[in-house]
Amino acid sequence: MRLTGKQILVTGGAGLVGSHIAADLAKDNDVLVADDLSKGTRERVPDGVQFTQADMTSPEDVAEVITEDTDMVFHFAAYTDTNYNNPRQLFEENTEMTYNVLERMKDVGVHNIAFTSSSTVYGEALMPTPEDYAPLEPISVYGASKLADEGLISTFAHSDEFTAWIFRFANIVGPNQRGNVIPDFIEKLDEDSETLTILGNGLQEKSYLHVENCIDAMEHVVEHAGQELNIYNLGTRTTTSVNSIADIIAEEMGLDPDYEYTGGDRGWKGDVPKMRLSIEKLDALGWQPPNSSDDEVRRAARDLIEEIVEEKAAEAQTN
Repeated sequence: MRLTGKQILVTGGAGLVGSHIAADLAKDNDVLVADDLSKGTRERVPDGVQFTQADMTSPEDVAEVITEDTDMVFHFAAYTDTNYNNPRQLFEENTEMTYNVLERMKDVGVHNIAFTSSSTVYGEALMPTPEDYAPLEPISVYGASKLADEGLISTFAHSDEFTAWIFRFANIVGPNQRGNVIPDFIEKLDEDSETLTILGNGLQEKSYLHVENCIDAMEHVVEHAGQELNIYNLGTRTTTSVNSIADIIAEEMGLDPDYEYTGGDRGWKGDVPKMRLSIEKLDALGWQPPNSSDDEVRRAARDLIEEIVEEKAAEAQTN
């Protein structure tokens, strides 16, 4: 599907990936961002993009933003909570949002949807993990919700003539991100340059992809893969350990802190300690990541160090 001259809805478009792809798609399309701003911020929505504050768990809000004129939906809205404050809410809201979007699309004759899934649907799998790996055994409620969402999308693709693109992400990093290991370490070291507390044992090892390369890969897949159901891993061929992330950030900040560990081989309940996705299917379609996982982490760290330090300086002046 050519992404030119289309009416495109991006749900969750005030978040990390959503805001970046909305900005890029708006160069050649009319883009509407719908977000309830529970996690993202209005400032992240790029200039030149229409915005509606909308809750995808509300069928009325969904009906307002998906109309007969919509050509495609990029469905990124999702509830995340790695600390399991409310796992039932996480599962129920994620699946409710996805069903509402699909049902409304069917009702008004919109048949193209791109969905951001996650590597967490695989659970603790053999690596590198290909898209046809089975059985899928997620170990977190978040992973279970994403797998349930995939099941709903598959049903609509096969039963209602939808074309769907499902993207199983590695760890996506970049500017404006919060609640991830990179901004977390930056904020901790800005507060205390001598000691850094690391969840788990620091040996957790995963693949990281910068958000700008992530959206480039997504757009490439949408334009070049056209089956009913298209499932693609997005990531790099290499991985970065949590200790290496700490080293990169400390180096970029000009610091040499001591590391303290909370213990265990996981950062939190449901964390998959090691993850590396196979991207051979993506490569065969003509897209390869331009950088290593370490390089993507360093690029994101540079983005975020400047951003977070400037934010704190601005807050200090205000106070």
